[in-house]
Amino acid sequence: MQAKTIVVLLLTALLLLLGAHPQAFADNGRFVSLFGGRACYDTLRDVLSDREYVDSYMAALAVGQNLTGYKHYLRLEGEGQIVKHWGVQDHFEFNALLVFRWLPFPWDRYLDTSFAIGEGLSYATDDPEIEVEKHDRTSRLLNYLMLELAVVVPQQPQWTLFARVHHRSGVFGLFDGMTGGSNVVGAGLRYTF
Repeated sequence: MQAKTIVVLLLTALLLLLGAHPQAFADNGRFVSLFGGRACYDTLRDVLSDREYVDSYMAALAVGQNLTGYKHYLRLEGEGQIVKHWGVQDHFEFNALLVFRWLPFPWDRYLDTSFAIGEGLSYATDDPEIEVEKHDRTSRLLNYLMLELAVVVPQQPQWTLFARVHHRSGVFGLFDGMTGGSNVVGAGLRYTF
């Protein structure tokens, strides 16, 4: 099966899921997010410390749905993203992922905080220049990984601010023999309804 077909099927499944009746999920909530960031040359391990930024940027629109949860500890979410890159890179990217969100933190009564890890697939409409420059080649279909720290806006619980690492990679050669990828560090705003 071609990579484009796989991505289309995943995005279609996610959109059908988002169209499901809200009572189908525990603690349901649909959400839409806008986020952006700047690319960096660093590996995922180094991206949170000393970053070497690139003159390349992205903006993304994401839609999602809370799928299920475990008490007030964990929540599973589905998310789909449309991403536009510009600068060194100039292409679109489509991502479909499952997000695991840890909810309780000791200071939540003062500032409601969550931490999330998302895992899925990423399809770029063109070969991302940063990945080609760093690794001599790339694949349009790669693994997608997301790390996010989020805080709910006080007195406005439907709004959430978040910082996010947006990561594409070949998962040590699992995707088309690719052993590297690319990272974008950024921030965004989410509205839950």
